[in-house]
Amino acid sequence: MGYFEGRVVAITGSGAGIGRELARQLAQSGAHLALSDSSEPQLSTTADLCAGGSGDLYTSVVDVTDRAAVLAHAEDVASRFGRVDALINNAGVLFAGDVLATTFEDYEQVVDVDFWGVVNGTKAFLPHVMRSDRGHIVNISSAFGLMAAPSYSAYNAAKFAVRGFTESLRQEMVIGGHSVMVTCVHPGGIRTTIARTAGHAVGVDGTELADSFERRIARTDPNAAARKILRGVQRGSARVLIGADARVVDIVTRTLGSRYLSILPALNRLGA
Repeated sequence: MGYFEGRVVAITGSGAGIGRELARQLAQSGAHLALSDSSEPQLSTTADLCAGGSGDLYTSVVDVTDRAAVLAHAEDVASRFGRVDALINNAGVLFAGDVLATTFEDYEQVVDVDFWGVVNGTKAFLPHVMRSDRGHIVNISSAFGLMAAPSYSAYNAAKFAVRGFTESLRQEMVIGGHSVMVTCVHPGGIRTTIARTAGHAVGVDGTELADSFERRIARTDPNAAARKILRGVQRGSARVLIGADARVVDIVTRTLGSRYLSILPALNRLGA
């Protein structure tokens, strides 16, 4: 992990889950960290876990949907550390509900956090990251940014958008001759609190949803997920798949193309 020693890394959504593990592992590797989250208590817990690292640590409560706050945060980080070498746009929320039951406001909230949060962070930090000799932008999409699933249209839409935005940015950096690497991460089911804190449409049992997610889907430990992401950053990977489920989704969509759209409805009819 010497690759990150002395590097300045900003992480959004670092109060829990993958963001917390990324912060902890980067602190152990000697990185200087600028951690942000919308929850001050959770952010403080992460900061405590990172306190033993040899790098500097700065925390700030920031809502990624507040563009002015994100822009100010980026300037503050660059001023405090003198540079920014990498940004990890990790903040995100989950929402479940059929299209008919999902309100316009529900869609707006999910897209504001999961997509616009990534755009806000990237636009705010990119000018600083471009001045680094080894800059990197890392955007967290999802396996649901590779394959759509029924009852997750808001989340799918946002995560597909993150994928398209990130892949476009990577090409722009190459065409422009910039040294910035860009990585899109597609986690499968990770054992975090994302399902417990998920929003849901009227008629969806949030507890049942979370129980099912944790029992049937969340197979990957966030510690392992963070390690895989950081290895991908070191390698300059364009895409990082986290978990066997994400790898299966990638293979299925590549192999079947749009024919994959019949799989989940068929499984639903069989009661799987």
